[in-house]
Amino acid sequence: MERTLIIDSPKKLNERIVINGWVSAIRDHGKIMFIDISDRSGTLQTVSSSKESLAMGDVLELVGVVKVRPEKTVNSKIPTGAVELDIEKITILEKSHEFPFDMGGEDLNVSLETLLDFRSLALKHPKIKAIFKIQEAVVQSFRESLKNLGFTEIFVPTLVPSATEGGAEVFKVDYYDGKAYLSQSPQLYKQIMVGVFERVFTVAHAYRAEPSVTTRHMSEYVSLDCEMGFIKDFSDIMDVVEMVVKDLFSTLNEKCSAELTLYNAKTPLVSENIPRIKMREAQKIILDRTGRDNTKEPDLSPEDEKEICKYAEEEYKSELVFITHYPTKKRPFYTYPSKEDPEYTDSFDLLGRGLEWITGGRRINSYRQLLENIEKWGNKKEDFDIYLQAFKYGMPPEGGFAIGAERVTMQILGLKNIREASLFPRDMQRVDIKIPKEKQDAKR
Repeated sequence: MERTLIIDSPKKLNERIVINGWVSAIRDHGKIMFIDISDRSGTLQTVSSSKESLAMGDVLELVGVVKVRPEKTVNSKIPTGAVELDIEKITILEKSHEFPFDMGGEDLNVSLETLLDFRSLALKHPKIKAIFKIQEAVVQSFRESLKNLGFTEIFVPTLVPSATEGGAEVFKVDYYDGKAYLSQSPQLYKQIMVGVFERVFTVAHAYRAEPSVTTRHMSEYVSLDCEMGFIKDFSDIMDVVEMVVKDLFSTLNEKCSAELTLYNAKTPLVSENIPRIKMREAQKIILDRTGRDNTKEPDLSPEDEKEICKYAEEEYKSELVFITHYPTKKRPFYTYPSKEDPEYTDSFDLLGRGLEWITGGRRINSYRQLLENIEKWGNKKEDFDIYLQAFKYGMPPEGGFAIGAERVTMQILGLKNIREASLFPRDMQRVDIKIPKEKQDAKR
């Protein structure tokens, strides 16, 4: 017999089938034993009178007949909850070692450190798996939305010859007889490709050597990047962001309702048009609401981001808000200065539920102006030769944005730490396994 996926078992009522999977729960009632089996498609209750010694995590092949479950025992929470498998034969494909913690509950009641120390095991828990089904849907929706808008997917390098964003927060790599860096973002390459395809996007890993450990930063993350040419102004980019975000929420509600339910999560409330507020105006609103005067600061503090999100929800019935026109000195060298006031830029952050989700804006498309800014920002022209070629030979008005896949996942599900939204998080303290404290201290 060919294997039947668990999700298809209700279609095989009173038929003999073969299923494969892992033991996810055992309830021994003496003469009979109930065994929950899970595969990639779902979970099924099975019933056995065998005295086979089984444990959580054992990998099994089961032969049996699909039966209707007694009415009082139906589990309406799962698609297979109205049936069970009456086991005729158990084959143990591989035994599991004893679990270091209880995997049978609705939640994994362990610390984040334990969650990461036993990552391969913890990822099997239904609630942890759900995080990454959500994340998959986020990335897939991003791709489909942009393809529908005429964008071409590109694949960019991770090893780069210079620091994309400038600054010291880069990982240096020995590269044959020279040096290279792990890319801080795919920014320069997606800008180059605007001169080829006009509208491009990429899903790329990005790296930041930030010497700190916070609940919202990691050393490696997945960046969903988009860039587009022939824009009239940077509001064109925000319009695309709105479409992408709204499509994303629709996708999650349609395809991931079960995963959202596990976290009692709902996609954010969004107004018909996401509000757009200049950064300095946002600081004045925060001053009026809280008495906290940050009106001379070059950026919004974490407390400011939370406060302006509260304001947007109260005033506009939107849990998302664009903050625009950040100071030129706080943005990378390629960011377009505002014609109204060149001390500020045609740039934006999209904040959601108190945290930055998306950063974007218009880019400088003038070769001459880029040369001036590269020097002004303390960089070397020769480090940007390939990048500058694209502008030397003609670049249209253009801009784009980037979405942090882990941040969006974290904010939608209400996770407390961004590491929960990364399959295998990297930070100052961990590369799969925890770095010994003496080595951590040496790097600080």
